[in-house]
Amino acid sequence: MASHGISRTSGTLVRSEEQRQNELQQIATYKDLVDLVNTKVAERQYTVEVLGLVTKLLNENPEYYTIWNHRRRVLIALLPATPPDSDDASSPERPHEFIDGDLQLTFALLRKFPKCYWIWNHRNWILRKGESMSDTKLASRLWSGELQLVGKLLHADSRNFHAWSYRRDVVAQLQRLQAKAADSAAVRGLVESEFEYTTKMIKANLSNFSAWHNRSKLIPRLLNERQANGTTRRKMLEDELQLICTAINTDPFDQSIWFYHQSLMSTISSDCPRESMIVQDLSNGERLRHYAREMEYIKEILEDEADCKWIYESLLSTASFYVQVEAGTKAFTTLEMQSWLDQLRRLDPLRRGRWDELGRRLNL
Repeated sequence: MASHGISRTSGTLVRSEEQRQNELQQIATYKDLVDLVNTKVAERQYTVEVLGLVTKLLNENPEYYTIWNHRRRVLIALLPATPPDSDDASSPERPHEFIDGDLQLTFALLRKFPKCYWIWNHRNWILRKGESMSDTKLASRLWSGELQLVGKLLHADSRNFHAWSYRRDVVAQLQRLQAKAADSAAVRGLVESEFEYTTKMIKANLSNFSAWHNRSKLIPRLLNERQANGTTRRKMLEDELQLICTAINTDPFDQSIWFYHQSLMSTISSDCPRESMIVQDLSNGERLRHYAREMEYIKEILEDEADCKWIYESLLSTASFYVQVEAGTKAFTTLEMQSWLDQLRRLDPLRRGRWDELGRRLNL
């Protein structure tokens, strides 16, 4: 099997007796380390030595989330309760040394285990601790450095949703700090640069759910910060529809593309929350023209890709948006909708219950 194009090792390995004994010894050593750490934490021995034992254990098994909790207990005890006035060079352990040490530890672990929730969670926690002991300028530098780190990880795997989620959080923290510093230009610049980043990542790999998702969340904020008028908003909608149509034409079997297309169609609906709309003053006539045009384009794709289930699902979805505006239509017929539903049942029989429910909802 493969994940995002990266092959996984598979198959049962034949081990020699010597290898088996070595593994048993490693397991025994690991268990002893776990018992030692748990005992010392239970005894509240929150010392630098115990922190070192925790580090050793996490290097062996970063998925052991309880040990990350132990680490935070030890760090809370070692770090000052209030921000120090300055880092005293004569102090044997300065607060920022602990922060830097954990940033280095989590970075090294993320390179080996980029989809481990607990590493991402701890890195976020240690950065917040670092921020609480820093001035605004230093805190901004801490969070800014994270964009470079997450960029490296997304370069290695552009669809790592952990990294994308973390990136959104980093941007939010930077915006909070910049707003606190009354730097509105920097706040706007972050949204602009993140939007450009999604464009770059999508062009590199169309099949990137997280990049498309990020883009859908950025567009309303981008338009608000630009103080876009109706004309500018309509151009944004047209540009996005053109982008997604080009993507559909490139690879109509890519699920992520159709999800973004459906997202765009939903923003046209009058039921869409105003803050999520791209164009906030669309007339019903404009809505119908958009829906009809998209359906016409998708039908053209259908002529060459009759076995692509995403096409039929998109046609039915767009048709349902259309009939919310106008029940009677010349853009499609009930017989066409029924035939699209029949094709979905044929192409995706494992989800027949879903298609039956869709048929009932559409009165087909």
